[in-house]
Amino acid sequence: MELLPRELVSNVFSRLPAKVLLLCKCVCKSWLDLITDSHFVTNYPLVYNNLQSQEENLLVIRRPFFSGLKTYISVLSWKVNDPKEVVSSNVLNPPYEHNSDYKYWTEIMGPCNGIYFLEGNPNVLMNPSLGQFKALPESHFTRTNDYKVVVIKDLWLKETDERQLGYWTAELYSLNSNSWEKVDAALPLPIEVWGSSRVYTYVNNCCHWWGFVEESGVSEDVVLAFDMVNESFRKIKVPRIRDSSDEKFATLAPFEEYASIGVVVYPVRGTEKYFDVWLMRDYWNEGSWVKLCSVGPVQVIYKLVGFYGGNRFLWKDNNERLVIYDSENTRDLQVYGKYDSIRAAKYTESLVSLHRGNEFSHKCLSCTSVPDPLLHDSEYLISF
Repeated sequence: MELLPRELVSNVFSRLPAKVLLLCKCVCKSWLDLITDSHFVTNYPLVYNNLQSQEENLLVIRRPFFSGLKTYISVLSWKVNDPKEVVSSNVLNPPYEHNSDYKYWTEIMGPCNGIYFLEGNPNVLMNPSLGQFKALPESHFTRTNDYKVVVIKDLWLKETDERQLGYWTAELYSLNSNSWEKVDAALPLPIEVWGSSRVYTYVNNCCHWWGFVEESGVSEDVVLAFDMVNESFRKIKVPRIRDSSDEKFATLAPFEEYASIGVVVYPVRGTEKYFDVWLMRDYWNEGSWVKLCSVGPVQVIYKLVGFYGGNRFLWKDNNERLVIYDSENTRDLQVYGKYDSIRAAKYTESLVSLHRGNEFSHKCLSCTSVPDPLLHDSEYLISF
């Protein structure tokens, strides 16, 4: 193997799963140097994930039981053209100190080069491919190839201990420094934000939140954007795409083929639903919003919980089951989540490590992957 051209070895390695490459790193120094080379690490997700055209994967979090807050983190896999529509699932068990009913997660955001952010108790970064799990330190007010997390928080008045409506503070976490700092950039205030988006919307190096502002006593939908490179905020105006927030949901979604964002609008009530897809064609022009298409009717769809790209959406039905909708076809992914707990994101393989320098506190820990006890077609125990 030492005599083979480096380009050939690199091409072969790009076709192997990340867990296999972890073993290959131990074979010889030349393999270790190649697999840990920054150029190979950066390009690996693009090459490997594009080759997996016949298999699709999702990273899912859910609470399947009525009692307890315990969150299951699992990777679902299925073949595209499988007539039996078999879905396999492996559960990712967090490290021991984070594997209890008192440790839970409510939102999933990612991937960014295979790294995911889970919001909950505690907030964590994880790379499922490498089995790496890193709890973030406590956020407080007190940079290069880096990964960051931005958080906006309610502003509370000390005098009355009441929330100041429409006003926020922002903090930024850096993986390289393993610390938080206050964002000095001015927020376009006042603005209200509709909590965390169910769909991870990271486009053009910007994170996005769905919100609204009060204009002359009327609520107007807007998008709040944060530029991770320039560390600045931007308010994006949205046309009147729904009559009432009480009657229709609106969910942000990324449209990578347009390098822009969109909004999916659909009714709150009813068992047959149509949904409208709006797109901002030019990301830097808030006057470029257009209605891209209308889809439906879709049966027994309750709420949008994820986006798989193109016209493929992840929904929760009225029986708390996760389904994927593609054009006119609906596929049951055979997982349940109680209390509106299901969240999902496209799964990608990655070699980007969460380890940074000599870590002692808040260190990067390992998690294990085991067959999902709630599905019948699990296969093998895999430990990282």
